[in-house]
Amino acid sequence: MKEQNQTIATYYQFQSGIYDLTRWSFLFGRKRIVRELPFQREALITILEVGCGTGYNLAQLARHYPNARLQGMDLSADMLQIAKRNTRRFGNRVELIQAPYGQSPLSYRPDVILFSYALTMINPQWKDLLDRAGEDLADGGIIAVADFHDSRHDWFRNHMGNHHVRIDGHLLPILSDRFKPLLAEVKPAYFGVWDYLVFVGARG
Repeated sequence: MKEQNQTIATYYQFQSGIYDLTRWSFLFGRKRIVRELPFQREALITILEVGCGTGYNLAQLARHYPNARLQGMDLSADMLQIAKRNTRRFGNRVELIQAPYGQSPLSYRPDVILFSYALTMINPQWKDLLDRAGEDLADGGIIAVADFHDSRHDWFRNHMGNHHVRIDGHLLPILSDRFKPLLAEVKPAYFGVWDYLVFVGARG
């Protein structure tokens, strides 16, 4: 696990500089996942994003839920430096932490845990993180996932594997088994080169 954490952190030393300029073109479902959370806009909720990257989702969530308290966790100091700039306008409503999820207790039990294009990069520990999320969520809490799902093309799977991404439909069955699905959709991207998933589930 420690070796994988270092690999991911090193990978994003370069990627952090181009992340927001490039990822909008293929990280689909991120805006949708914010809209699909089953809370009123004025709700006093706590949200944790695991693998928050440059803070794109945190900023979206902070705007959508003006009374929410948010925490972003990531391995990459380079990504968090950008996230700090991107969320500065929200003051102390957004807290950023450089740490691997699951290796230390949280200071509170979040109402929402969001994984956005993070789980497919965490191999083989992604199941452990879902188990931990189920334990960490508050009663009635929500898990939200936007991520790659699958591809029928071996060349694309190999390409994504070179970027530390597993894409073989492995997430959705486990998500649906461990959480009560409120939304579970698979959508095609780029004329079916790959599919992505949007999942919102309730803690059992």
